[in-house]
Amino acid sequence: MKFLLLKILIIPSFVYSASYIDYQSPFHPVVGTKGMVVSQNYMSSDIGIEILNKGGNAVDAAVAVGFSLAITLPRAGNLGGGGFMMVYIAEKDEIYFIDYRSKSPLNASIHKIFDLDPSLKLKPENFKNEMFDTTRYGYKAPAIPGTVAGLLDAHSNFGKLPLKDVLAPVIKQAKEGILVTYDLHMAIKDTFQLKDDPESSKIFFKDNQAIAENSILKRPDLAKTISLISQNGKNGFYQGEVAKLIIDAMVANDGLFTIEDLQSYKASFKQPIVSIYRNHKVFAAAPPSGGGITLLTALNILDNYSLSKLKSNSAYTYHLLAESIRRGHNNRSHFVGDPDYYNVPVDQLLSKKRTLELAKSISIKKVSNSRAVKPLELIKESRDTTHFSIVDIDGNAVSNTYTLGYSFGSGVTIPGTGVLMNNQMNNFAYRYGDEKERGRSASTGNRFEPGKKPMSTMTPVMIFNENNELSLITGSPGGSLIPAAILRVITGVIDFDLNIGEATMLPRIHKDWPTPGILHERTISTDVLKGLRTIGHKITPEHTMGSTQSINIIDGVNYGYADLRRPNASVAIQAN
Repeated sequence: MKFLLLKILIIPSFVYSASYIDYQSPFHPVVGTKGMVVSQNYMSSDIGIEILNKGGNAVDAAVAVGFSLAITLPRAGNLGGGGFMMVYIAEKDEIYFIDYRSKSPLNASIHKIFDLDPSLKLKPENFKNEMFDTTRYGYKAPAIPGTVAGLLDAHSNFGKLPLKDVLAPVIKQAKEGILVTYDLHMAIKDTFQLKDDPESSKIFFKDNQAIAENSILKRPDLAKTISLISQNGKNGFYQGEVAKLIIDAMVANDGLFTIEDLQSYKASFKQPIVSIYRNHKVFAAAPPSGGGITLLTALNILDNYSLSKLKSNSAYTYHLLAESIRRGHNNRSHFVGDPDYYNVPVDQLLSKKRTLELAKSISIKKVSNSRAVKPLELIKESRDTTHFSIVDIDGNAVSNTYTLGYSFGSGVTIPGTGVLMNNQMNNFAYRYGDEKERGRSASTGNRFEPGKKPMSTMTPVMIFNENNELSLITGSPGGSLIPAAILRVITGVIDFDLNIGEATMLPRIHKDWPTPGILHERTISTDVLKGLRTIGHKITPEHTMGSTQSINIIDGVNYGYADLRRPNASVAIQAN
């Protein structure tokens, strides 16, 4: 025993520190045992922690972060857009899904949207691409915003702190301003629709140039709007002074909103959709989300394959990811829309019968043709969205994804409010009925109707492990690339036993339907690309895909990781 003790004493000291400095991966999660906030901007993540430190819970923090991102990440964070939130209340062991997607104005019609003669008989095949600019930019592009209703409904049902306390640091942030980063400066510079709108131009430009890096961007009008909301709740936005300013601007600019649209808007509480993957329960967003359908379809298919026997970076792994996500997009391209207007066949789309039908159309050695992936038999999106994930010390959690649509949405800021408006009218299937169209632009479920919510690929996600314990909170921006980004993270954690940092930074691919080919991030290896070509895939390099903000919970410890694909994202934690 003495000899053994002597040997231990003379081991060089650097051996002891090796386990602390020689990490297996350069992608280190942030570790904490109390509250954690992961968002696309560090200043907003810090505000979330400030709310937790005041005694607020995960929902209080989510409301603060959601409002704050309208200041720190104005191209995607918003009051003038919409989204989806998933809430887990640990004490009740219950999960809730809040749909606060933007919806089309009741006054809208295809003739009004596209400035067409009311007597003109419309044929979808006669629609020209340039016509769709009215749904992309300017005052006819926005749908009725749902963000304020969704965040405040979450707070009134699940929050702990008074709304005034939750929004106080956000109001202060808007008044005092934020430091303009290089990323924000370049985003403003590259967004022409901001310069085309007088109010947006006044806020984001100086002397006809994008506001300079390292300058201070103050938002006094937005601070006033948030103050009115903090005092009056939803009425501070959908009625009163702010609502009047929105309608006045719409009337002055030939927009489609009426006061009835604002006053009648309501967020909806629904059941999330769920599938079992490797004995894990995966909860995703229900329709009008098509992203949840896409993701769960892909996971259902992959559950038939033993991915763990492959390498995470093998060509066959990427092939199976591509073929499964393509079939997921096929499922969402026809029969997913607003369930208040269309009976979405969720059970059939995610059924074992449908899954086996899709799985049997996959060859492990050869790429499939789009026509081999057939729609279920029954009687172009923006990437500038944002996601955040939050967990508190009691185990309550929020997974939230919301959007303006395009970067900075329609480009329209309502004068006197500081509120940037979305361009979600662009997300409807206006070519419905065109027999030449096979893709989502002719979707049965997503055809345009007044008062309807357009389909979205946003899908906040929560996963519970074999012991029914919350184990992963994640989500991503990225338009149609969202499901593939999330799928890569989930398979990285569950199939390949990677830490959340490693799983996040795995190279990503995307394969849609019916368009051919794989889009891939440039970090993917040349050997994998060669293997994919051999199988028959046409491959195209793409920019980075998505920006997942994730928390992996293992044995009561939170491991957070902010995706490096977009700058300024951050994990913030309560001090242990």
